[in-house]
Amino acid sequence: MSARAARKHLAADPVLGPVIAQVGAMGLKPVKDREPYEALVRAIAHQQVHGRAAEAMLNRLIANTPEHPFPPPERVLALPEGALRACGFSAAKQAAILDIAHKAAAGWVPTRRAAARLSDEALIERLVALRGVGRWTVEMLLMFTLGRPDILPVDDFGVREGYRVAAGLETQPKPKELAAIGARWAPFRSAAAWYLWRAADLNKTNSFKAPSAI
Repeated sequence: MSARAARKHLAADPVLGPVIAQVGAMGLKPVKDREPYEALVRAIAHQQVHGRAAEAMLNRLIANTPEHPFPPPERVLALPEGALRACGFSAAKQAAILDIAHKAAAGWVPTRRAAARLSDEALIERLVALRGVGRWTVEMLLMFTLGRPDILPVDDFGVREGYRVAAGLETQPKPKELAAIGARWAPFRSAAAWYLWRAADLNKTNSFKAPSAI
């Protein structure tokens, strides 16, 4: 994604333009060396728990295979019974991680190189079949791991809240409404989502400067 091209395209938008003027350069930077398998396991760890707790569980998991930067699928599957529980993962998270590891070992979870040959929707359709993985999780993988430039996670609370704030609305748009609105931001909808998150963040601290008219 060209950050400069995205900013130029989105700055002309009446809602996003004022956000971009206040926030400045885009800071969306994908993790370029992370495999989809690892990204999915990390996402499962972070579901419904505080970030520090999730990282603690992941660090315990990584400690099981010190010869690897992150435990490969085969090593996760070979862990003794109770090892994932000892890391702090709930029963649901254990089941999800084992399913992801099984599917990765079988080739169903594509490598980063293989994923490059698949469209956004093809990857979403493929990966939501995994236990514990929904569309939002795959969209985060597409944006923050694979660097796909045209993802708009309309189910994300922060994205919808950011649009509400930026557009001066009383209520958030429904996901389908935001999807229709966001069509005009293509092919840089990932950048648009990033700026909407920033608008929501600024609003939390009462530092968002709403334009006089949209």
